[in-house]
Amino acid sequence: MTMRTEPAAAALWDGGWYRFARRHPSPNFGPRPAGAQVDLLVVHSISLPPGVYGGNEVMELFDNRLDWDAHPYFAQIRGLQVSAHFYIRRQGELWQFVDCDQRAWHAGRSHWRGRDECNDDSIGIELEGLEGGPFEPAQYETLASLCTALAHHYPIAYVAGHEHVAPGRKQDPGPGFDWAALQQSTGWPARVFPAQATGIRQD
Repeated sequence: MTMRTEPAAAALWDGGWYRFARRHPSPNFGPRPAGAQVDLLVVHSISLPPGVYGGNEVMELFDNRLDWDAHPYFAQIRGLQVSAHFYIRRQGELWQFVDCDQRAWHAGRSHWRGRDECNDDSIGIELEGLEGGPFEPAQYETLASLCTALAHHYPIAYVAGHEHVAPGRKQDPGPGFDWAALQQSTGWPARVFPAQATGIRQD
């Protein structure tokens, strides 16, 4: 399953920036390797502090402005420099931090579809949530629309969770994420998703 840009779909994009996302550029990115084929979407979950929603701490983390002394948990991640391409809040609001033509710092040490270093050729999508916890219908709606738009602009052929590309090291988005709902919303075949994802239709 790969789809290339058509004129109508191209209108959704300004280079690697999605026009329906709120743009909030992060300094935490770099160039993709020469010849990188951007064919993987990696789904994550994040909340700061964990389980607390609605604040600006995630955005502040991604642009290196988080006050490390504002909460005891932040001492565990002090100095961390990370980013994702997209962030979907609980109400479905979509933010973009890194141009999709660039390499965001979201997956870390990782391996999928026979390749290491998934940051090189993937797009990272963070959902506001707690790993293992449930996500909101509005988030699934935004995620499905974003996946479709990305597949019309890049040769997307795979979707995986952070837990799948970095097993044992990461557990997000976790068992609370409804892979079947995402498959149903996108209409994509089972081969796009991890074999370990629960509820995926194999027909």
